[in-house]
Amino acid sequence: MKRIRTAPLALLLAALTMSGQQPPAKPPLWSLRPVVRPEVPANDANPIDALIARKHQQKGLRVAGRADKATLLRRLHLDLTGLPPTPAALDQFLNDSSPNAYAKVVDKLLADPQHGVRYARHWLDVLGYADVDEGMLAESGIYHWRDWVIKSLNRDLPYNQFVRAHIAGDLSPRADDFFATGFLTRAAHSPADGAEDIAFNAVEKVSTAFMAMSTGCAKCHDHMYDPILQRDYYAMKALFDPLLPEKKNLATADEILRHEEVLERWRAQQNVIQARMDVLTKPYEKQIFEERMTFLPKDVEAVFRKDPKLRTVAEQEIVTRYNTVVAPDARKFRDVMKPHETVLYEWTRKGQTELRRDAPTLPVFWTVRADASRAAQKNNIYLGGDRTKKGDEVQPGFPFAPKDLKFEGDRRQVFLNWLTAGDNPLFARVAVNRLWQWHFGEGIAGSPSDFGRTGQMPTNPELLDWLASEFVARGYSMKAMHRLIVTSEAYQRTGVVTKELQAANAAADANNRHLWKFPARRLEAEAIRDSVLAVSGKLDTAIGGMSFRGSDINERRVMSATRTGYYDTRDTRRGIYMGRGSDASMNMMPAFLTTFDAEDGHAPCARRERSITAPQVLYLLNGELTQVASRDLAERLFLEAGPGAAAKVDYGYKLVLGRAPSATERDAALSYLGKAEPAQLTGFAWMLLNLSEFVFLP
Repeated sequence: MKRIRTAPLALLLAALTMSGQQPPAKPPLWSLRPVVRPEVPANDANPIDALIARKHQQKGLRVAGRADKATLLRRLHLDLTGLPPTPAALDQFLNDSSPNAYAKVVDKLLADPQHGVRYARHWLDVLGYADVDEGMLAESGIYHWRDWVIKSLNRDLPYNQFVRAHIAGDLSPRADDFFATGFLTRAAHSPADGAEDIAFNAVEKVSTAFMAMSTGCAKCHDHMYDPILQRDYYAMKALFDPLLPEKKNLATADEILRHEEVLERWRAQQNVIQARMDVLTKPYEKQIFEERMTFLPKDVEAVFRKDPKLRTVAEQEIVTRYNTVVAPDARKFRDVMKPHETVLYEWTRKGQTELRRDAPTLPVFWTVRADASRAAQKNNIYLGGDRTKKGDEVQPGFPFAPKDLKFEGDRRQVFLNWLTAGDNPLFARVAVNRLWQWHFGEGIAGSPSDFGRTGQMPTNPELLDWLASEFVARGYSMKAMHRLIVTSEAYQRTGVVTKELQAANAAADANNRHLWKFPARRLEAEAIRDSVLAVSGKLDTAIGGMSFRGSDINERRVMSATRTGYYDTRDTRRGIYMGRGSDASMNMMPAFLTTFDAEDGHAPCARRERSITAPQVLYLLNGELTQVASRDLAERLFLEAGPGAAAKVDYGYKLVLGRAPSATERDAALSYLGKAEPAQLTGFAWMLLNLSEFVFLP
């Protein structure tokens, strides 16, 4: 069969133009059409359900019933705080027969400081947070941005102000909003930002995060599908071209005064460790040196053997060039030392590396400032995205900007006035679609960072528009929208349905896009880890501060003091504080995070993958986290549950799964436990932690 070759779209359009024909006009993007608030019957308790019910009726879908109270409580806790409910919380809810029992739990969880921790993780995925990203200037204080996001979500900072702070927090009247500019400075690699990383990254991250428009390809050419020209890309870049990183000192006066004293103590510790190291290495340096001389050309060897004071400049360059070959390395010392010396050497070297890695520094945060000289420079298109090839000059602007827009004062503020305006159809639609996705696993529009032509159309446009208009009407309160969504009947449906109901709906909506049942799904990496530590009684829920190193990263990184990162030692804190990032020289992602599909933060993540793989099962079966947690959980069952094996079984199911065991489960557990000896309790705890139910949002 002869293969038919199709021409690229650009060539076809060009051919039409050359032939005198105009290509067919593309319809306007659905996402740019004005938001139209649909009519909803006034007597409906929650308009969300009325709008979903219309789709059910249109498609002939039957709906599942309400989930039981225990399931709803576990769902709410894991969804709103990322932590499982305690047995006490379960008993209280089950015994509360008041009509507003469910609403009271919702309000309590939204007021819980752990709610901000949970939803900050979602937002930081979208915004591209990382603790380490090779060459990142802002690395030492970047965690302050995360702290700001958590604090802002907990105080229910209106979404429009949340966004404004990320783009222009340095100009905000709120004293701490400059921390939000970590969103911008996170891209810079030097104080001069010579590669214009802040501006380039701002265009693409602002567009995807807050406008759900992919502008990246317009860096080199006009967008192939969406109405975004290369000129639009560089006009938007001009909004951020004046920005430079600015270091803000966060140290107190006392810290500054005491810093030299702290440094002196640190240097003294270094000297002590170096003296110990010299005792171990000096006896072998001559032997290793002579051996390495045999590897060198004779003329180079002669230079090395020459008195350093008598070497010429050229000879010193030779020494510098070959020094990596000659200098003794850790591997060679280990090879020549006696076994007991090797143990001492590794212990001393580890301490030396950790001390260097944790050198005392004054706390700083890199924010941004608008530089007048850069603001006065012309802004140009870069041909093919190459900074060395300037094309036409452009004026500040952005895609879809009103034609009569005037830029006066700070360019970003003019853009933000348009972006966050109540009548901007993109702004609220993008936000509520993300909130909906985090509650149901899928957005109403399935491509949350692409509302363009290649993205997915919303499954329920009326519902999306109603939510968007309601978001604006409620003053952009994210907590108000969370409350509205989780109190809907759609959210409270069971995810476990009969085969008959599944078959009845299979033809019209096999993938449950119209939510005729609740879409159960695997928890994210952080929620799984937090749940393991929470039920074992070892979770540290303290909020704020630096990240901690994953144990596997900690082991690798003692081998190098050149790429350090800035870390805390409290490694039982919530998963949002587990350090993540990317580096060309070594893996910076803890194995637990990568195994369960967490992203490294190098690029924004609109929606995490939710794979179910054998390595995940093996990690929970055999990993250190589960092994240690099983022992801790067993001890907790022994101490907190009532006497007898039956009480421990019931308490274990309540603690880990948020429900009582079935009769079959209880009998099987009692048969295994016998007299509930420690070994059997540990095995029972390990079994509970490895049930699929434990790692799923019910």
